[in-house]
Amino acid sequence: MHTEVVEVGPYERMLTFRLEEPTLEEAKSRVARKLSRELKIKGFRPGKAPRAVVERMVGPDRLRGEAIEEAIPSAVADAIVRAELSPVTTPRVEDVRDVDGGSVEIDIHITLWPSIDTLPDYSGREVTVAIEPVEDEEIVAQIDRLRSQYAELEEVDRAGDEGDFVLINITAQAQGTEIEEASASGLLYEIGSKSFIPGLDDLLVAASAGDIREGPVTLPQGFGDHAGTEVTLKVLVKDVRAKRLPEVTDEWVSDVSEFDTIEELEDTLRENLTEMKRSVTLGAFRDDLMSDLLDDLELELPETLLQVEMEAALHNIHHALEGQGIDLATYLQVTGQEEKQFADQMRDDAVRSLSTRVLLEGVAEAEGLEINESDLVEAHDALAASSGKSLEEVRSALTSSGQEQALSNDILRRKALDLLMEKARSVDADGNDIDLLSPKAEAEDGGKTVSNPDQSAEESDEE
Repeated sequence: MHTEVVEVGPYERMLTFRLEEPTLEEAKSRVARKLSRELKIKGFRPGKAPRAVVERMVGPDRLRGEAIEEAIPSAVADAIVRAELSPVTTPRVEDVRDVDGGSVEIDIHITLWPSIDTLPDYSGREVTVAIEPVEDEEIVAQIDRLRSQYAELEEVDRAGDEGDFVLINITAQAQGTEIEEASASGLLYEIGSKSFIPGLDDLLVAASAGDIREGPVTLPQGFGDHAGTEVTLKVLVKDVRAKRLPEVTDEWVSDVSEFDTIEELEDTLRENLTEMKRSVTLGAFRDDLMSDLLDDLELELPETLLQVEMEAALHNIHHALEGQGIDLATYLQVTGQEEKQFADQMRDDAVRSLSTRVLLEGVAEAEGLEINESDLVEAHDALAASSGKSLEEVRSALTSSGQEQALSNDILRRKALDLLMEKARSVDADGNDIDLLSPKAEAEDGGKTVSNPDQSAEESDEE
C-alpha cells in the first residue's frame, strides 16, 4: 500500500493512501455476501445468491460504494501503522476519489499529540504567596460551632431571628388545590437555613408564636411534577425556640472532646487552622506557578484536539446535571450564564487543561522522570480504598478498560508537577522564602488531634 504524509499543521497530518483494485474486489465480494443475506432474491436462499446476481439487483455503483466504505476502516488502520503515526483523536476521512486503474485514493486527517521544543525556564521561578495568620476570632467561631452541636432548644416569648427554630404547619396550594408534597405539620425549621422551599425563610422573618404568614413561592426541583409550580404558601408558627449554648469550661471540653482543658482545645484548633491555611496557600502556589509557566509557553493546540476535549467536558457536565434532574438550559439560567459565555469558558478550560498536560509531559521527558512499580502499587491501593473494591478488581478493571496507561501518564504528570514546585520558590511580598513543601511537624500533645471543626459540625448534623 502506497502512503504519503503531508504536514497540514503543527500537529496535524494529511495521510493519503490507495485502495487498489484487488482490495476493492475482495471488499465487493464481502459486501455482496452480506447483501445476499439481507435481500430477498427469487430463486436463492438467503446468503446463497452469487455476487453477479446481487450486483445486478443493487447496481454496480452501490456495490462499489459500500465496498469502499467496508474496506476503509481496516485500510486506514494499516496505513497509520505503515506511516508510523499515533493519532490522539479519531482519524477523519477528508476525501475519497477514483484514480486510474479502478483504484481509490483516500485522504485521512490525523491529529497528533502536541510536544514542546523549548520549555519555559522553571528552575528558581518565584511565586509570591501569603499565609494568613489565624485570628482569635476564628478560634472562637470554631468553638461556637462545636457548642452549637450540643446546644439545647428552649421556647422563647419573642419573634424569631436567623438561627432560631420555629415549630410550624405549612400548606401549599395551587389554584385552590393543596399540594401534599409541599405541605407539612409539626415541622421544626431553622430560620435562615434555606433548607426546604425558597421563600419560606422570607415569610418567617420576625415571626412570633401564633402568627400566620402567607405568600407566593415557586416550588424547586425535587417536588416531582410540581417543580416550577407557583403556589401560595401558608405558614402557622406554633412556637419559637432559641438555642441555648453550653458554657465553655474545662469540664465541658473534657466531656465533649478528647481534650482536658480549653487551652488544649484552642491550641489544637489553632494548629489545625494554621495547617489548613498553609494547605490552601500551597494550592494557590501550585495554581499560580502553573499559570505563570503557561503564560510563557509557546504552544499552538490543534483545533480537532480542542473540540474533542470540549465535547468530553460537556458530556461530563450533562451527566452530572442529569443526576440532579436538570438540563443544561436550566443550569445556565440558574447560574446566570449566556450560551456564548459558557462556550467561551469551556474553550478556555480546554486550552488550559491540554496545555498543562503537554507542559508536564515535556518537563517529565526533560528531567528523565519514570514510573516504577511502587508508583503503580500506591496508585492501585488508593483507587481500591476510594472505590471500596479489592486490588484484584481495580487492576482487572484498569486492564480491561485500557486505562492502565492513562493512570501511568497521570502519575508521571504528578511527578513532573511535584518537581516544578520543588524547583520554584515561594516567597512573601518582601521576597523572603516561605517553606510550603516541608511536612508538618507532629505536635507533641500525646497524639491528640481535633478534626476540622466545620467538617465535624457537618457530620454531626448528618448524624
